[in-house]
Amino acid sequence: MTWPDDAVADGTASTPAHPSRVALFKAIRTDRTGPVATRLLQLAHADAPFVRRGALNLLHDLAGERRWPEAVDAAAARLDDPDEAVRRQAAHFFGHHGEPAQVLAALGELTDPVVRTLLARALGPTAAQLTDDGLASVRFLAHLETLRAGPATRWHQLDTALLDDVREAAHHLDDLGRLWGLALYGLGREHETYTLVARLLADPATRDIGADLAREACHDWRAAPVRLLPLLVRHRGRRATPALDAALATAAISRAASRTHGSLLAEVPFAPSPRARQPASAPTAYDSTAAALLATKPVGITRLAHAREIFAALLDAGPLTFRQAAQLYNLTFRRPGRSQAECAPLWLRHAGPAVLPRLLALMTPHVADYTIGEYYLAGLARMGGHARPALPAVTALIDRRTRIPVNDSTRDAEMRLDESLLAAALTARRAILADEVPRPHAQPSAPAQPTPPTHASPR
Repeated sequence: MTWPDDAVADGTASTPAHPSRVALFKAIRTDRTGPVATRLLQLAHADAPFVRRGALNLLHDLAGERRWPEAVDAAAARLDDPDEAVRRQAAHFFGHHGEPAQVLAALGELTDPVVRTLLARALGPTAAQLTDDGLASVRFLAHLETLRAGPATRWHQLDTALLDDVREAAHHLDDLGRLWGLALYGLGREHETYTLVARLLADPATRDIGADLAREACHDWRAAPVRLLPLLVRHRGRRATPALDAALATAAISRAASRTHGSLLAEVPFAPSPRARQPASAPTAYDSTAAALLATKPVGITRLAHAREIFAALLDAGPLTFRQAAQLYNLTFRRPGRSQAECAPLWLRHAGPAVLPRLLALMTPHVADYTIGEYYLAGLARMGGHARPALPAVTALIDRRTRIPVNDSTRDAEMRLDESLLAAALTARRAILADEVPRPHAQPSAPAQPTPPTHASPR
């Protein structure tokens, strides 16, 4: 066996950053009519199914960079391959990279329901032409695409058509509930989603689909866990399934659902997902060592572990030195992040209310940032009544019906981040509103050194 045959056969060409993969991609990007590209196209028709699958996977990756008609033709030739996995791979490739007219023509000729479903799914909006297809899963996808783009006056009719096909379509669409939920979310149909979940859960034949849709709703809508958790508990008691357990575990992530339905959850034998990380710093005593620690740090410092405790201890003991004030200034104003969020209330304490507009203008744009928003909200909470001008931004975060846009490892993890941010916003609002009269702050400290620091001024 020779390269690239051996690289495709042993999987190294499909291994990220492996030298074989790097060499193969480089050769084909340089010349799509050269010997390496020609050989990879031939391997899509190799005798061994696993080699055909590997070749099609590589062709798919390469075709994603720019159009490659020869690779599309190779995939089309494997749509009726004897191996089911090869057929699936070919359908996925051809559906996404073939011309819509070519894909529609193939749909009219093929009989394999799995291949036809994959092709229809890859068509996207073009699949709306297939509402009269003989396969339920294809019709379901077609009606779903029609629903996405159709007027509200047709929603009820399309809902009925989707319900008519849902049982049979689920045989070839294992994530049907998620797809349906995405379409409803895109249309803003929150309450219709809850009604649909209740209907699907009530029928044993569609209960798992209802559970999948409920889970998708919890990922999308903040109120969904409170609305749907009682339904999930009730139907799980009749017959527990992995889909119901997964939906229930997702709903339990919601703090509002746990508060509202705690007694129901106590009766369910499952382990809720762990809570997201909290932004609170570790409690440490710095009163005797803070000054010495800061003396070892540069004036232009922009990040500092436990900065809040360090500078709070110094401010409790008396005014900051000129150098310490410059360090606090740099931590507060030079770089967004945790240090900035924790030091902003301390700069307010050091410099007085005159700096409040600048601080709030710095902080409020970050309150909805899922990576650092909790720290800024905690900072606003520590400012108390002084942070009242930030209430509209905090309230807007609380009043969202939908989850904040998050990019994390799983949908449950993204939901936990939103829940943590919401909890921090509620805490901040309570702290701001509870502090009716702003507390007096220390006067700005007098400089202890006549020469200003080189990196930034504390003014």
